[in-house]
Amino acid sequence: MAKAAPDVTVTVIGYNDAERLPRAVESLRRQSLRNIEIIISDDHSTDNTPEVARALAAQDDRITYHRLPENSGGCSAPRNAAMEIARAPYLMFLDSDDTLPERACETLLEALRADSEVDFAMGAVERVRTDTGALSYWHPHLFERKRTVRGIRREPSVLFEHLSTNKMYRREFIDRHTLRFPLGIHYEDQLFSAQAYCLARAFTIVPDPVYRWYISPFDAADALSISNQRHRIENVRDRVEVAKLIDDFLVDSGHQEIKADKDFKFLRHDLRMYTGDLPYRTQDWIKQFSDEVSPYLDTLAPEAFQRLPRDQRVVIQLVREGRYEEAQLAARGMDRAAGPRDVTEDAAGRVYWGSVIPADPDSARELEITDLALRSRPFRNALLRHEITRVTPASGSRITLDVRTYDPGNQLPMGPVVATIHLAPARKRLSTSFRLDPVHPGLFEGTVTIDLGAVPFPLQGFSGVRHPVLTISRHRQQNTGVLLAPLNFLRLSKKVTHRRGMAEHHVTIEPEGHGGGRLKITWERAGLLAKAEPHLPTLRKVAGPGLRQARGVIRGLAK
Repeated sequence: MAKAAPDVTVTVIGYNDAERLPRAVESLRRQSLRNIEIIISDDHSTDNTPEVARALAAQDDRITYHRLPENSGGCSAPRNAAMEIARAPYLMFLDSDDTLPERACETLLEALRADSEVDFAMGAVERVRTDTGALSYWHPHLFERKRTVRGIRREPSVLFEHLSTNKMYRREFIDRHTLRFPLGIHYEDQLFSAQAYCLARAFTIVPDPVYRWYISPFDAADALSISNQRHRIENVRDRVEVAKLIDDFLVDSGHQEIKADKDFKFLRHDLRMYTGDLPYRTQDWIKQFSDEVSPYLDTLAPEAFQRLPRDQRVVIQLVREGRYEEAQLAARGMDRAAGPRDVTEDAAGRVYWGSVIPADPDSARELEITDLALRSRPFRNALLRHEITRVTPASGSRITLDVRTYDPGNQLPMGPVVATIHLAPARKRLSTSFRLDPVHPGLFEGTVTIDLGAVPFPLQGFSGVRHPVLTISRHRQQNTGVLLAPLNFLRLSKKVTHRRGMAEHHVTIEPEGHGGGRLKITWERAGLLAKAEPHLPTLRKVAGPGLRQARGVIRGLAK
């Protein structure tokens, strides 16, 4: 007897991921929409994926296992193969290392069935850090309200949402336009999604989470996802090539009018991912990077650059000019409200990033930062730059930081300045003040010793990561900024006992491994706290308010 036609086909693609495949499939088996077809599309794995997949199929007759005859090296071939055998009128895709929330299929299917002109529906994406469990959302501003967009021209900003996995498509729409994922290139989602946006009569956006994306930034190099392999020049090349394919498609499909929006998305998202990593790259790598991206940047719409934040435009221009070391310095301040070390002013009062006035008009346009109003902006928003020049262990639980503060707008007086470093692992914070002395206008230096044993902790201690900040007060306004750490200092480790002997921790001090490279301090419970840690969630749930009262009693006895 033939199986009844399913409402939705969900394809799970995987390669050598037998360990996580059952979690992905289980999230489909638990869907509130029961009448679904599950296709496991295996890109010719060499681990025990076949055995695991067949065992899963034996447990549920909704599951079909399909194995490619040879490895394709990407996501496109296994998805395309599954589309050929899918039986449902609606299609979805899932990666084997991710999951779907329980109502994902039902939510998207309802949106599609509500309007016959809607060719696909998409929902919000939860991002879960596997190392910390931290939850965030992928481009959350795009999913603040439910709406139906009738043509990409009405809302080209959705190009930032280029995933194919948080969407449900009408099979008829896919077949009508012969939509398939491109072979032989990574970032296939970007082209597929751009084509879907442009070809759809309408698409519906729902605010409900429909996809759970697990981010593992510290996987072994050979296990990193494609998006986490930005250190590979081939990775850069693939992004550029996909962007070129999208450009060609926009011309062929008559959507040239949204090219500036697509160019802005490339600069603000795709390129930004690489420029943010520049502080951790070698000069030779940055040159190769420039060789790959600069010719393509010449083809982008000028208005796309003008929409970028000024700090990102500066980094791009410095890379294009071959000023790689300066580009690395500028990249550390991107999106961190950290100013430059040096600025230069011409005879007309125009201010430029760096120590020289650009001779080339294009360079002058991109490196001019007059609009940042470094001198006149309110002090609470002053673009100071705080760099730690040295981190040294001190006696006991103390560490000493040599701090250098750059003040490119000359907002600080030429005299000693009181600064305070704040560190807050829990509700209360440790505040340590010290003096910054002027070296010359715009540059101050000072030394501060922080006692990690004096940090206030809750009774149950603390495990997690914190980044100290530096605050300076002036004219009754407080300016708080990040502390940029030296990127090459050796990790410091200390066993720290709270000064009242109530909490013991292992503490590591190191530079953050991404972004601007802030000073990063990590606490791990030690001793009795470490033994009690597995039971803390249960204790909190059972004790509730009583636990808070008990903390107060214990603190009183400890005084």
